[in-house]
Amino acid sequence: MSSQAAIGVIGGSGFYSFLDDVTEVTVDTPYGEPSDSLFVGELGGRQVAFLPRHGRQHHLPPHRINYRANLWALRSAGVRQVLAPCAVGGLRPEYGPGTLLVPDQLVDRTKARAQTYFDGETLPDGSRPQVVHLTFADPYCPGGRAAALAAAHGQGWEAVDGGTLCVVEGPRFSTRAESRWHAAQGWSVVGMTGHPEAVLARELGLCYSSLTLVTDLDAGAEAGAGVSHAEVMRVFGENVGRLRDVLFDAVVRLPDVRECGCADSLAGLELGITLP
Repeated sequence: MSSQAAIGVIGGSGFYSFLDDVTEVTVDTPYGEPSDSLFVGELGGRQVAFLPRHGRQHHLPPHRINYRANLWALRSAGVRQVLAPCAVGGLRPEYGPGTLLVPDQLVDRTKARAQTYFDGETLPDGSRPQVVHLTFADPYCPGGRAAALAAAHGQGWEAVDGGTLCVVEGPRFSTRAESRWHAAQGWSVVGMTGHPEAVLARELGLCYSSLTLVTDLDAGAEAGAGVSHAEVMRVFGENVGRLRDVLFDAVVRLPDVRECGCADSLAGLELGITLP
């Protein structure tokens, strides 16, 4: 089996265990080690590289994930389209546990994450990236979003089409005041891992689409004791099978030829480095 794949999936340490003949691929990057090896397998006639976002033992908290290494490793393996499921909290009462939302906007409220390849810092090979400013008005790939929504519909799980994912630093959950403020801004869901994945994918010319599974109503959207890790894991476990089915169907529905413009995000720019 080839170690190359055109499609990448970030998240879900166990998703690849449902595939036959999976090849484990170790990738070195100029940014250090990714969260884990890539696990490459065939799905619906297409080669897919799975990357456990938190590591296969789930040992990496959101703020310690090497996002730059992860996206670089995927591109090094040939990946050009990325699907990225993640667990989130709902910021509106109608977005309760079990809701699947495919966001079309993103708000970054992280504090200490490296979120660009173009920082002017010299790489181990002696090359130095230029300072580059990319358009990021629409952070998600329209082709990937369409595939995810169609896949959810095909599986009988009507996903919310659009909404804003607010990404916080973690690993703690929000206070009630923070949660209420997020909701007051009109944002839809809150999570800890959707950024800087999206912007790093754009900087590498990759298509990136997020599928967010609501596991709880965030602290300000409910009157109870607040979010607990145990409750999040329970709801995620109850829905992971459905999410896997939607994800696998979305992989098959991704376009063979990219016509979305994501690949042209770096067109005409002097990068100073060679992308893999």
